[in-house]
Parts: sequence; C-alpha cells; structure tokens
Amino acid sequence: MDTERTGPGRREARERAIALLYEGEAKDLTGEALLESLPLRPDDYTAAAIVGYHEDSARIDGLISDNSHDWKLDRLPQVDRAILRLGVWELVCRPEVPIAVVINEGVELAKEYSTDKSSSFVNAVLDAVAARERT
Repeated sequence: MDTERTGPGRREARERAIALLYEGEAKDLTGEALLESLPLRPDDYTAAAIVGYHEDSARIDGLISDNSHDWKLDRLPQVDRAILRLGVWELVCRPEVPIAVVINEGVELAKEYSTDKSSSFVNAVLDAVAARERT
C-alpha cells in the first residue's frame, strides 16, 4: 500500500484556504483572480475551497448570517469569517467530509488563529449549519 503523500495534508490545505480567503477579502478579489495572482497555485483542495466559496458566496454567507445570532457578518473578525466560510463550504459542498471533522477543524483553527471566544462561536455556527444542511 502506497502511503506517500503527494501534497499537503487536509489540515495544511485548510490553513492555506483560510489565509487565502482572508487575503481575497482584503484585496476584494474573486476566487479565480486570487488564484491567478499567486506565484504558485495551491493544492487542489485549497483551490477548490477558494473557487467554491466564491461561486456560492451568497448562500454560504447567508447561512453564516442566519446562524450567527445577534452578529452581523461584517462585524465578525475577518479571520472568523474566513474560518466559517471554509467550514460552511465544506458542509454544503463536500458531503464526503464528516460533520465532526468540519466542526473540529473549524474549532481548532479558531483556537490557533483567532480570539479566545471565537472557537465556541465557530463551533455553534458550524453545528447549526450542519443541523440545517446535512439532515
């Protein structure tokens, strides 16, 4: 059995995706424009997440807004938006990724890259989206 990895692991792909979602928002670039601006195209999963989010951004941002009770999307920290956008994209566009994995990864990314309270917020939003979209 060949276990050699040909690209970054899923965790690294997610980290790269949130960095690029953050960058794309800061530069006001579409997914394809952002990818074209890079000196080296990211791995396939990261690229799919970037393009996939931008193709369905209205739906994804709507789901985040609908499940972020008392928080407007534009008032969330930018890194939290990027983490939630990736997580919701995975929930609605990647049904092969288990719900628990999506939520756990979102929580861990929030713990690592955002504020102390962000991980519980990310957990609550992704859990609510999962209950709504994957039942």
